[in-house]
Amino acid sequence: MRKIRTILVDDEPLALRGLAIRLEPFEDIEIVGEARNGREAIKAIKADRPDLVFLDIQMPGLDGFGVIKGLIGTQLPIFVFVTAYDQYALGAFDAHALDYLLKPVDEARMTEAINRVREHIRQRTAIEQNARLVDLIENMDDPPETALSAILEETTVSEGESFDKQLHIKDRGRITIVDVNNVDYIDAAGDYMCIHEGQRTHILRETMKTMEAKLDPAKFRRVHRSTIVNLDRVTELRPHANGEYFLILEGGGELKVSRTYKSVVGRFL
Repeated sequence: MRKIRTILVDDEPLALRGLAIRLEPFEDIEIVGEARNGREAIKAIKADRPDLVFLDIQMPGLDGFGVIKGLIGTQLPIFVFVTAYDQYALGAFDAHALDYLLKPVDEARMTEAINRVREHIRQRTAIEQNARLVDLIENMDDPPETALSAILEETTVSEGESFDKQLHIKDRGRITIVDVNNVDYIDAAGDYMCIHEGQRTHILRETMKTMEAKLDPAKFRRVHRSTIVNLDRVTELRPHANGEYFLILEGGGELKVSRTYKSVVGRFL
């Protein structure tokens, strides 16, 4: 079992103890250090290079957001912010925290956060492995005619597999139901998806990998590392330099197909 090396940061000793107790049931969480202020946190993170940090937002002196700023330029771990006030949630997401927990930390929410961390690590590891493999193959003296990255993106659909017909967008207590057939394209902004539907754009907290799994690959395909397009919305295919293409959508929008995903072009040729 791969251990998730974790550091706990909070200026309150009881809060540190509470986090440690909440994390005891998770066998893959290994606490490798603790810090009681922002400066200690930066020092510990740089020294121990953890996978995960539970970071208190409200600390005297250098707060949680200051810790993030102090680590700019280094390889960042996954951050889960811990706060007593949900007003800090938006700031936490803006600082690229994977999740945030309200004090006192609820057992169910901790489980949800850990599952999110595990999925993020799994995806990041798979992406890094694929990237290394793609780089190796595509830089060989005699590279394959079809880019390996395109092959890796192919989705095998098993019989009876079903895909979402609707997307449920939650915003301030309201839920907007979007028919996937009306979606033009989807692009990623950090851990959020921007769902483009005509002149409207909906924001959904989701990962690209999870979103891709929800949608029928016969209809929705990646054309870029951070873009999924509804192929039924494509009205024109326009060649570009270096083997790239532009997809022209209903309404006049343009999306570039990177060479990595050029297998999508074959549908139209």
